[in-house]
Amino acid sequence: MELGDMIKPEAVIPMLAAKNKKQVLQDLAAQAAALTKLGARDIFEPLLQRERLGSTAVGRGIAIPHGQIAGLPRILSVFARLSPPIDFEAPDEEPVDLVFLLLVPEHAGADHLKALARVSRLLREPQSIERLRAAQDGATIYAILTQPTAVEAA
Repeated sequence: MELGDMIKPEAVIPMLAAKNKKQVLQDLAAQAAALTKLGARDIFEPLLQRERLGSTAVGRGIAIPHGQIAGLPRILSVFARLSPPIDFEAPDEEPVDLVFLLLVPEHAGADHLKALARVSRLLREPQSIERLRAAQDGATIYAILTQPTAVEAA
C-alpha cells in the first residue's frame, strides 16, 4: 500500500495553527470533508471518540489520529504540520507538530491496519521526520510523504 494512494496534494496542510487537540481534529475533519463531500461532523465525531480511548500521539512530535468513517468510499489521509506544536497527550509528553490523519471506510478490515503500518513506517524514519519539519511548502511535503521507503525501494 503506497501513501500516494491515500493522500493527494490538496490534502497537505503545510502550516496549521490550532489552540488544542480538539481544534486540530476539527480542522482536519473539515479538510477531509471538503475532499470527500461527507459532513465534517460525520468525520470529526469518530475521531473524537477514538481519541477519548487514548491519545493517537506516538511520540517524537507525531500523532496519527484515525477512524472508520461511514460512507467513505476509500482510504483517505490528510497531513498537517502544526505551528505552534500542541499538547496531544503523547506518551513522551512532547508537543505534536506533525499530524497524519488516516480515515478508512467503515468495513475496511485489514486495510485499516495495513494503512496504519505504512504511515508508521514512514514516520519512524528520522530523516523523513526531519525533512517534513524542514519543508517549505505543501508540494515538498507531499513529495516526502509519497516517496517509496527504503524497504520498498530495495
